[in-house]
Amino acid sequence: MSLINKEVADFKVQAYVGDSFKEVTKQDILGKWSVFFFYPADFTFVCPTELKDLQDKYAEFKEIGCEIYSVSCDSHFVHKAWHDASDTIKSLQYPMLADPNQRLARDFQVLIEADGMTERGTFVVNPEGKIVSYEVVAGNIGRNAEELLRRVKALQFVAEHGDQVCPAKWQPGAETLKPGLDLVGKL
Repeated sequence: MSLINKEVADFKVQAYVGDSFKEVTKQDILGKWSVFFFYPADFTFVCPTELKDLQDKYAEFKEIGCEIYSVSCDSHFVHKAWHDASDTIKSLQYPMLADPNQRLARDFQVLIEADGMTERGTFVVNPEGKIVSYEVVAGNIGRNAEELLRRVKALQFVAEHGDQVCPAKWQPGAETLKPGLDLVGKL
């Protein structure tokens, strides 16, 4: 079953961000674009490469009004311990959400029950709190923040210009397509 247009359930979690603990709720995501970036666990191998890649693009996400939330089933205390132990994780400026009760992982349907960890799931949530894009990849495959940023920009464009669609590899400023009879001729 598709999760497109599924509304994110109410939630309240602890996060580690800016050298401190903070509560994050569903109310915090409403009214802006959000990315929920699930990863299996702190102190692992592929995860820090992905989280750093996101950090390298974080300013660009912020420029387009999109907040990044990394999420694992670790506690906020484990997030802090990883932050304190790793120069890579120390550089992160976006919130690291703690989901030790696995409510977010279940709501986004990425929980690996047997392991108590999540799949590598990336979800774009619109300002109304609905999932408008998602991708789940195997645990041994890292994701690409540049492509994620492009996808968020395309989703924002389509949300603003509902009569147009973005073709493959669309970038801001490039031509779009208008659904209808003329679509066939443009392909």
